[in-house]
Amino acid sequence: MDYRVIKENDLFLLTDKQGDIPVGHPYGLGLYTKDTRFLSKLNLYINGEKPILLSSDADENYMAKILLTNPHMENHDGLILWRESVEIERSRFISDDVLYETIKVKNYFPKQVSFEITLEMDADFKDMFIIRGFQKGKVGSRTGQEINGNSLTFGYVGSDNITRKTVVSWDKTAKAAEADGRVTFSFTLGHEEEDSVTFFIQPHIGNASYRKPVPVNTALGQLQDSYDRWARETTTVKTDYSPLQTLVQRGIDDLRVLLTDVGFGPFPVAGLPWFGVPFGRDSIIAALQMLAFNPQIAKGTILTMANYQGKKLDPWRDEQPGKIMHEIRYGELASTGQIPFTPYYGTIDATPLFLILVKEYVNWTGDYEILEDIESNIESALKWIDSFGDRDGDLFVEYHQESSKGIANQGWKDSGDSIVHRNGHYAKSPIALSEVQGYVYQAKAGIADLYDHLGKTEKAEKLRADTQKLKDKFNDSFWMEDREFYAIALDAEKKQVGTITSNPGHLLYSGILNEERANAVSNMLLSPKMFSGYGIRTMGEGEAGYNPMSYHDGSIWPHDNSLILLGLSKTGRQDKANQVIGGLIKASGFFEYNRLPELFCGYGDSLGKAVKYPVACSPQAWAAGTPLVFIQTILGLFPDCATREMRISPLLLPEMNELSVYNIRIGEGILSLEAVRTNDGVKATIIENTTGYAIIQN
Repeated sequence: MDYRVIKENDLFLLTDKQGDIPVGHPYGLGLYTKDTRFLSKLNLYINGEKPILLSSDADENYMAKILLTNPHMENHDGLILWRESVEIERSRFISDDVLYETIKVKNYFPKQVSFEITLEMDADFKDMFIIRGFQKGKVGSRTGQEINGNSLTFGYVGSDNITRKTVVSWDKTAKAAEADGRVTFSFTLGHEEEDSVTFFIQPHIGNASYRKPVPVNTALGQLQDSYDRWARETTTVKTDYSPLQTLVQRGIDDLRVLLTDVGFGPFPVAGLPWFGVPFGRDSIIAALQMLAFNPQIAKGTILTMANYQGKKLDPWRDEQPGKIMHEIRYGELASTGQIPFTPYYGTIDATPLFLILVKEYVNWTGDYEILEDIESNIESALKWIDSFGDRDGDLFVEYHQESSKGIANQGWKDSGDSIVHRNGHYAKSPIALSEVQGYVYQAKAGIADLYDHLGKTEKAEKLRADTQKLKDKFNDSFWMEDREFYAIALDAEKKQVGTITSNPGHLLYSGILNEERANAVSNMLLSPKMFSGYGIRTMGEGEAGYNPMSYHDGSIWPHDNSLILLGLSKTGRQDKANQVIGGLIKASGFFEYNRLPELFCGYGDSLGKAVKYPVACSPQAWAAGTPLVFIQTILGLFPDCATREMRISPLLLPEMNELSVYNIRIGEGILSLEAVRTNDGVKATIIENTTGYAIIQN
């Protein structure tokens, strides 16, 4: 990572490795909330010069520490400050929508020294879409700066007539505070003496009243307490295979920092730095990945998506009644209607995925009460699938962009070149994606089970009849006999888009495949064409559109692999699943902090290393959730609310001898178990089971 990022709830700070925000940086560094940059400059100086970076730690996403020192300083009158005399530590975190930054200075020179520390700041209040270069539009204007005692306020009135302010305050008397954003402090320190100043930086939107920030130690304690609660509420994993242990803990920590609550419970935003907002597909898949670790996140995700469910026909936003949103934005361009993201609904898969998440959440928790709260949302989603989703009544759900500023390809591979025929021609919409038909099948089958429990037998029977029709027609229309694999899609003319891709791998999880074709799909996915040694590629090597450096046409996406893993494990193909897990773990060792990125290049492992993709979110929710899926997959753990049973079929990786998992929340209680390698195979021992679910061990 060439940047440093910290986040808490809806506020995040993106800086360079020194902790600064230089003007004009290509990454669009700054302090952001509600898709607006509230700090566009943040530069630290000692005696007017930039300090020298010693260390910059981004291991924790909620707190950053950066260590610097002074350069050598002298003039014609003699020595000003000997090199490396002063240690400068910048520590920062976010709590209760306030950025806290403490600058601590310590003198290591043998004698007393005097020096000045200056923090230079500015706020441009730019919309994130403008910063990223995606849009231009009508914007507001700055209203100037105001100094009031130990505080400095930057002001702005947007084209939406909303006032935005950045209030900066500090806890030490400044030598000078200037309206141009420069605040200077004088320090005189003896040998090994230290002193500090803390800044409090607080965005304000609209008429929200100013709240005095709590003291830094109080705020940090509150933040750490929230992380302690997260740890207590989340499943714990212990294994003797340290790379897996590291990956799982990194995933848990990353997912915690990506949690946001917009009023309906915590849920994961898509990723940092540019996608720290609610996303339909991304948030839902991340919540699915987290079910074995913290199912309450799924509840927050379900309720959030239900609240924003489409209610009317609005082509500008690709909105239709019952449709689950793609993405919501809160900035100036969105609030003035210059972009359609308020929210935007251009996603074909979020609606069936929403229904899958509902079923799986109930599977894990037995929380049938939630169905009373979202019954109308479920019915609206099902109605959308059969009407607006299936545009021409052929049983398949297709997408077509209506909005002039929307997204053309509306599956998870949403880049413009991702749906390509064998001859290299791009498919034309309306397009029916293979995995989406699997999602619809799985969604309807799952909701049918829930309807049975609610006594809605007639509705359940209709849904099961629908699934059988869809299964038959899908297997007739998408199967490519010459390639023994499924087409990625059907185009506008109902012709197969025959390129070999990872998309049909998601079908394993859905239940829409028979055993013979499930074997064919899994064999293709693990063939050298698709499996690089580090993971399953998005597109097969040798295909017309294949490019290992591309975003969707040959790269490797951990989340894509995770959905395939769930299917491999669910269908009893644990050996193949472990092969994929082993490759991804091997790949993680080539990335900073052993973190799986959003995606990486699809080169084979014969290259000797996994190659990073030039621009990838880090941390990213469904990449962070992938190691959590590793654990569920290795255990072969799948609960079923209808039968109140849970299946386990553990198969350890070759590098592992033991795996212990504690406090998995299922039903009314918890499950803790361990799997240990023995001479006779893998022995599973139940440490505790208060779930109310019977255990079926295969």
